[in-house]
Amino acid sequence: MLNPNRAARPRRAARRTPLFAAALVTAAALALSACGTGSAPGDQPVADVSVAAGSTKAATVLDRPFTKPGLVLTDTTGKPFDLRERTKGKPTLIYFGYTHCPDVCPLTMSNISTALRDLSDSKKLPQEELDKLQVVFITTDPERDTPEELGKWLPSAGDPSFIGLSGDFSAIQAGAKTMGIGIDPPTKDEDGKVVSMHGAQVIAFSPKTDQGYVLYGDDTTVEDYTNDLPKLIRGENP
Repeated sequence: MLNPNRAARPRRAARRTPLFAAALVTAAALALSACGTGSAPGDQPVADVSVAAGSTKAATVLDRPFTKPGLVLTDTTGKPFDLRERTKGKPTLIYFGYTHCPDVCPLTMSNISTALRDLSDSKKLPQEELDKLQVVFITTDPERDTPEELGKWLPSAGDPSFIGLSGDFSAIQAGAKTMGIGIDPPTKDEDGKVVSMHGAQVIAFSPKTDQGYVLYGDDTTVEDYTNDLPKLIRGENP
């Protein structure tokens, strides 16, 4: 049985003959994560991916890249932020989550931030290259995650350079759906605690095509991001 607190990793593609290998893909369910609760996942949207048998890579390269959502939300300064226009031609990581999440969301932001710091400290990548990366955190709980709250939370959970966006829930939900990520409206559990069920994947968008072509699950480590970010920044496959 799948652990509902963890996003499902893509199912491994069955071994195919060379004739069919290029044409067939595996449907990978992007499960909803309750972020620290035992709630069961909701409906699971599907992404088409192929994963080589025996692969141990954290990254899943999508056979059908996602188009960047046409979202205009509000950033932490209270100004409109056109996601497509402001990140056009830039390597971009997009993640949907919420600030009251007790585990998955802050860990994901921290892992990315730590990887960037490690790359900077080790000088494995020039700072001007690292500065090109746009890390976008879009709230799944906009009623509580106001622009001001996101502005307070992101620097401690991740990095001051990370972009926090809030806005209308239905617009956020629709935008996430175009990327195969499911979001349920926040609800209260039996203890009265507000829970936001959401897909816990990070999707990387290429600076060359502006398409979301690589997916990372919630078990991606700092080392994974440290290894892959230089290639993602250049728009290459990790």
